Amino acid sequence: MEKSQQLSKIEHLMLWVQQQIQQRVWTSGAKLPSVRALAQQKNLSVSTVVEAYARLAAQDIIEARQGSGYFVKSQLKPYLLTTYEPQLTRAVDPLWISRQSLDASDDILKPGCGWLPKAWMPEEIVRKAIRNVSRADSGVLMNYATALGLPELRQVIARRLEINGVTAHPDQVLLVESGTHAIDLICRMYLNKGDYVLIDDPCYFNFQALLNVHGVHTIAVPFTETGPDLYAFQQALQQRPRLYITNSGLHNPTGASLSLATAHQILKWAEQSSFLIIEDDIFADFEQIPAPRYAALGGFSQVLQVGSFSKTVSAAIRCGYIVADATWLDPLLDFKIATTFNHDHFNAAVIYQVLQDGQYPKYLAALKKKLAQAVSHTLKQLQALGIEPWLLPKAGMLLWCKLPTGIDATELSQYCLAEGVILAPGNAFSSSPQAKQFLRFNAAQCLNAKVFQVLAQGLAVCRHQASVKIS
Repeated sequence: MEKSQQLSKIEHLMLWVQQQIQQRVWTSGAKLPSVRALAQQKNLSVSTVVEAYARLAAQDIIEARQGSGYFVKSQLKPYLLTTYEPQLTRAVDPLWISRQSLDASDDILKPGCGWLPKAWMPEEIVRKAIRNVSRADSGVLMNYATALGLPELRQVIARRLEINGVTAHPDQVLLVESGTHAIDLICRMYLNKGDYVLIDDPCYFNFQALLNVHGVHTIAVPFTETGPDLYAFQQALQQRPRLYITNSGLHNPTGASLSLATAHQILKWAEQSSFLIIEDDIFADFEQIPAPRYAALGGFSQVLQVGSFSKTVSAAIRCGYIVADATWLDPLLDFKIATTFNHDHFNAAVIYQVLQDGQYPKYLAALKKKLAQAVSHTLKQLQALGIEPWLLPKAGMLLWCKLPTGIDATELSQYCLAEGVILAPGNAFSSSPQAKQFLRFNAAQCLNAKVFQVLAQGLAVCRHQASVKIS
């Protein structure tokens, strides 16, 4: 109780000082009362004034001058903070969806984004984990982690991989900042400018954006209901690709799952042609029944698996990992140390606490049921508008859907954005001409009736505009 009262006095004093500055009682450069003088004036303890001044200095409102006291800092004209307005004229590129979704205010609906609504996330489990970590050994709060990362979390990751048939020792697991950071490290380590990289068509848009940064050539292989098209894949091998980047569990954006036959053939070619398979397994926790994994069928001789916890634990507590054979992992570890030195020890400890919590498996079980219901609901609403799924996914939240004939996904997305609904047009995932007929929907973000109302309006507007062009 005494501590909370002290904090209340500190905050009250800080507010009073700021009011004196705003009302020009103390102008820029003016010297503030000494600590003792202000303590006496406000009938407060010296320690309360010291702490209030220190916090105001940390906020750049006042400044301490050694031997002279505290002074009001020069007040620059503040930035005009306005409500975010969607960038309606921005061209649809691989980062269009991310930019729109990340920058949008809370009242804008996001059926095109790739994450769960925050109300669906395990907030109480995460809060409990943070409290536990904050009370734990001070090493987690103050020290660097070991080079590979928190051993306890790496052990848990290795055990979780066994569910999908993947055998890995904890020392084959390298903790990094995120799933995106994992793929970037691999690309920076093993790619040279001008190399060829295979990607799925369509594929997760950030794969394309990241590979563009590295100056490599991408070859888009059509993706089928059971994995990459084998004929097209074999033809692409003539360019001697260095990497193949894919999702094999639940594919993004299609929701498809890899088949055993396709996986065995791709692994055979990987061994023969010496390219690496980067298996992004970020949606593993959404699966009802695990799909085949390249790492499970072929080990880690030609496969590096990456993952993170942003989809089912927290997008704010960033932590990812790479699983690989020592041949590939050792150089990556050196490269990680050389570029980022370490990773977030605190975040890793929080993730470990969440995964160890007995409520987390129950949360996942309930989440899978909610997702199945959301997918069923979303499909009915979309089909009523003439929007059809490319396939019915076995699990997860993503639906890859074809628009009615004559409707352009980009035009529809631009209209809906102006109405406060962010969609995911197909040409962000593919450069194929057919992509303009597709949208990716996140069923978990489609439970607000406004999504389908705006879609219906947008479809009507697009049809009208198309008829005007024809006439």
